[in-house]
Amino acid sequence: MPYAFLWLFGLVATSWASLMPSSALTWPVKGVYCVIAALGEGKRIKVGSLGEIEFPAGVYVYVGSGMAGVEQRIERHGRKQKRKRWHIDYLMEEAEFIASAAIPCEAKEVECAAALSLGHADGAVGTVKGFGCSDCNCDSHLIYFGDVDPEWVAEAISLRLSMLDCVYPSKDNGRRWAARDRE
Repeated sequence: MPYAFLWLFGLVATSWASLMPSSALTWPVKGVYCVIAALGEGKRIKVGSLGEIEFPAGVYVYVGSGMAGVEQRIERHGRKQKRKRWHIDYLMEEAEFIASAAIPCEAKEVECAAALSLGHADGAVGTVKGFGCSDCNCDSHLIYFGDVDPEWVAEAISLRLSMLDCVYPSKDNGRRWAARDRE
């Protein structure tokens, strides 16, 4: 199944069958990612400890982090056959993997900032309470966009993620980033 792997701000576009790190990525990269998935029809899915949840047809965005390797985590979410470990594993067994976007970073808090930002994006219809956020205080890391064009959702994600401080540090953080670059 073809999909786009967009490494925010200058990386890879590839197909599912040939998902390989670019030559610049020869080691696992820590980061935060978004998976865009679609359900063609509404489904009632048992999601681990959350129980049965009614998922309407449409486009969903899941925000997660891969602090031991974001590429491997995204690739795992695209596989149908796997041991169910996270909430997203239950949804992805039924949903179609459309695309992903990632931000290289070392702060897990960026995951929560991204989920919160995307939950307020234009077109975001709602969230699934408690989904994907058992290790933080967020309401949800799964955002429902309804029956819309997944390409439009990908553009909305790119815009929202590009505004996070880890991508373009604010003026206050500029000195910290500059000092880190000199080390």
